[in-house]
Amino acid sequence: MRFYILSALVIIINSCSNKTMIPKAKKIPHKMDIHNSSRIDNYYWMRLTDNQKIEKDKDEQTKNVLQYINEENDYLESEFSKLKPFQKDLYNEMIGRIKKDDSSVPYLNNGYFYYRRFEDKKEYPIYCRKKNSLDAQEEIFLDINILAIGHDYISVPSYYISPDNNYAAYAVDTLSRRVYSMYIKNLKTGEVLDSYIPNTDGDFAWANDNQTVFYTSKNEVTLLSNKVYKHNINTNYQKDKLVYEEKDEAYYNGVYRSKSGEYIIIYNSSTLVSDYHIIDANKPDSDFKNFTPRLENHEYSIEHFDDSFYIITNKDALNNKLMIVSEKNTNIMNWDEVIAHQEEVHILDMEIFKKHLVLSERREGLLNLKIVNLDTKSDFYIDFGESVYSSYLSTNEEFDTNILRYYYTSLLTPGMTVDYDMDTGVKKILKQQEVVGGYNHNEYISDILYPLSEDGQKIPTYIVYKKDLKKDKPQPLLLYGYGSYGSTEDPYFSSTRLSLLDRGFIYAVTNVRGTEIYGKQSYNDGKMLKKINSFTDFINVGESLIEKGFTNSQNLFCMGGSAGGLLIGAVLNMAPDLWKGAISSVPFVDVVTTMLDPTIPLTSNEWDEWGNPLDEEYYNYMLSYSPYDQIKKIEYPNLLVTSGFFDSQVQYWEPLKYVAKLREHWKGDNKLYLLMNMDAGHGGKSGRFRKYNEVALEYVFLLNLAGITK
Repeated sequence: MRFYILSALVIIINSCSNKTMIPKAKKIPHKMDIHNSSRIDNYYWMRLTDNQKIEKDKDEQTKNVLQYINEENDYLESEFSKLKPFQKDLYNEMIGRIKKDDSSVPYLNNGYFYYRRFEDKKEYPIYCRKKNSLDAQEEIFLDINILAIGHDYISVPSYYISPDNNYAAYAVDTLSRRVYSMYIKNLKTGEVLDSYIPNTDGDFAWANDNQTVFYTSKNEVTLLSNKVYKHNINTNYQKDKLVYEEKDEAYYNGVYRSKSGEYIIIYNSSTLVSDYHIIDANKPDSDFKNFTPRLENHEYSIEHFDDSFYIITNKDALNNKLMIVSEKNTNIMNWDEVIAHQEEVHILDMEIFKKHLVLSERREGLLNLKIVNLDTKSDFYIDFGESVYSSYLSTNEEFDTNILRYYYTSLLTPGMTVDYDMDTGVKKILKQQEVVGGYNHNEYISDILYPLSEDGQKIPTYIVYKKDLKKDKPQPLLLYGYGSYGSTEDPYFSSTRLSLLDRGFIYAVTNVRGTEIYGKQSYNDGKMLKKINSFTDFINVGESLIEKGFTNSQNLFCMGGSAGGLLIGAVLNMAPDLWKGAISSVPFVDVVTTMLDPTIPLTSNEWDEWGNPLDEEYYNYMLSYSPYDQIKKIEYPNLLVTSGFFDSQVQYWEPLKYVAKLREHWKGDNKLYLLMNMDAGHGGKSGRFRKYNEVALEYVFLLNLAGITK
């Protein structure tokens, strides 16, 4: 999934006074014929293989690509040189709000309290635990700062503790391609075992013998995880046994351990279909059995409880219903209904305890938590006390407890971790995000607006601004959107965003069709042959914000990343005069060419999202909105495009080609910039503070265009 995680590109802007020339890429026509039509791509030559990227300057093509990237980066540096002090001030302001010696709320799992903490001036977390009591001696079992030594980039997204608490299996990526190596550490001796495993997806599952670990390997070309192996921690990975292989390239695959600890579960997931295979965690040498036969358009999730499985399923239920089945025979024929389908409620997730079931639901666009007493069958919703908010299930590893841990935030409320007594209703705030230097939520206003789509559908849009800076005249306004995969933008607090709000910007985030703001129907109405609804919805929101007097076209900015970059690219082609400026981060913009090539990571998995252009109907429809293919010789708004050279989700050449073609067609005096991070991928630079260099650059870009320079 081309999800956007805010890039973290380090910018070092030089102060040279010489004006760098606007880059101009050479053109080498590349003809592509399909469906009795031809397309010419003059910048197809910019595509390098992984080996070429790693072994830089080894051939003429690589040298030419790197030369053009350097020209674009140099041009941006030169153009922004005078704004370097402002960028530095913004950076210092942003990181100044962050508590430097921070730590997470400990959670209890199998007799240990686990938490992570940060130390002042260190970029990466330190993972720790204490046995039985928070007063016990601290054990540091992973210090990412040590692992990062010698690497420009590092990501350690996960670790898994063995059932006997003696081993930790953890994942490491030092290239930013989201291809992880697995290491196993003996927590008693501190030794890292020789059983290193390359090319995994980063998720592992321990069997109850404490010697067997299941993991998923990736296809080295498509980067899709397709094979599940069984590994003994005392042997070389080359001896590992293949226990499952997915032949259909439309599926993501992985393996995990059930919360109950009684099952190892393989999952298969495409855009429209879910599938599971299970074994007893006490019998790692047994054969996996299919949970229920794979069906078309059937998405479901499972959670083991006692001698049964709870199932969230969309079978005959567009917005899902809750079912239960005995673990002895899990075939769908035996599923019994627990909670029926409701058109106005979308069931998203669940957490099972000994006496309670908790459901995460979306009602009227907002995330809610529903508590079900398994003894009395009574249920209720947690009251959060605000009209616009977000609530999420947090870490709940313990089974025999009446305490639910959840996370809560809003546009005005810094995120907080809360323990909630499901019997008494008593809430205990364990931790709330601290804004160093102070923050008073009463100085700001948030609201929800409902602009209408072209066909009269409500488009929920959240806005926030500072009270005393909102004038009766149009203000600078940044509109953010995503609009794909059913991913919904929920309102949350950001201390970084204060740097915009405190300088007079209004911030708005909208949920166009393609999200699941009103359940699956909202998603279905913004994908495949209805994808253009996402773009027209976003344009309508922008126009509505102008009509309501919040802003005007000389003060309206837009932003999106990854598939949200597709959104931005499309609306700039469709309504270029609506925007003063735009930021497009790691943008998916070359839709047709990418979706015609199954060797590109993620392509085959996403034909159910965009359509397969081998089908002429989908080809023509996708071509009609593909930002790269629809570039015109017009006056575009000011535009900043960012990317990562090692991006595995959106290959670097898409934004690179996009900017090159835009320059070829660019009219007028507005500015076009590209920032290519040569040491990172889709998520940008690693590290706790370094990412704010790029955020500061993005804000400088916006604020400068709005006439705000300090």
